[in-house]
Amino acid sequence: MGKVYLVGAGPGDPELITVKGVRCIREADIILYDRLVNQELLEYARPGADLLYCGKLPQTNTLKQETINRFLTKHALAGRVVTRLKGGDPFVYGRGGEEAESLVRHGVPFEVIPGITAGIAAPAYAGIPVTHRDFASTFAFVTGHRKKGEAEELRWEHLARGVDTLAIYMGVKNLPRIREKLLAFGRAPETPVALIHWGTTRGQRTVTGTLDGVAELARRHQVENPTLILVGEVVALREKLAWFESCIQMSGIESAVESAGI
Repeated sequence: MGKVYLVGAGPGDPELITVKGVRCIREADIILYDRLVNQELLEYARPGADLLYCGKLPQTNTLKQETINRFLTKHALAGRVVTRLKGGDPFVYGRGGEEAESLVRHGVPFEVIPGITAGIAAPAYAGIPVTHRDFASTFAFVTGHRKKGEAEELRWEHLARGVDTLAIYMGVKNLPRIREKLLAFGRAPETPVALIHWGTTRGQRTVTGTLDGVAELARRHQVENPTLILVGEVVALREKLAWFESCIQMSGIESAVESAGI
């Protein structure tokens, strides 16, 4: 009997993975990895380990979830150490719970190695604390899209009025509806909003505006997935606390100076 490790790879910056997550990559006989996993992390894999891409795009799946579940079970039952490498945290919109249920049904031992999720890390890299004593004492993760064929389940009235900061995953396509629902249930039109694209990576791009104009903001700046939508007064702190883009700019200047031999 082998074993499966459900590992959170973090939000994009390869240095944000945990020490235990790296160990699970190094010990794996086979690694099943997702689209948002930084592929620099695969360099930790031992020679001879099998690497299987399981990435998903909106409306497109390289492998169906049921197939991934079968692969995890099959390889573990064959005595292999399997690392399932997921962007962010495996239990935060990562379908890790579904995979764990499947492993339990087949009697396969497993461990869950948490990872840093984008809902906290992307705002931090954009200079936005999700909680702050002066602005926000409550915080919620929200999915921005529904499971295909299912009716609306989110309780927008509670999210709009009862939570200070909303981190909305996978919501770019549904931004007009998200805006409509939050405004309809009482969120102020002038509420600050940030759209953080490829958070924590060198390709990170952040644009800010208000809830009322967020759909137009996304259209004007051609914002696409993967983007985290952050709604709340804490977004206003970005003007003072933004640090990551400055670091990227400075490193670019240093590289140019070094290349020029100055």
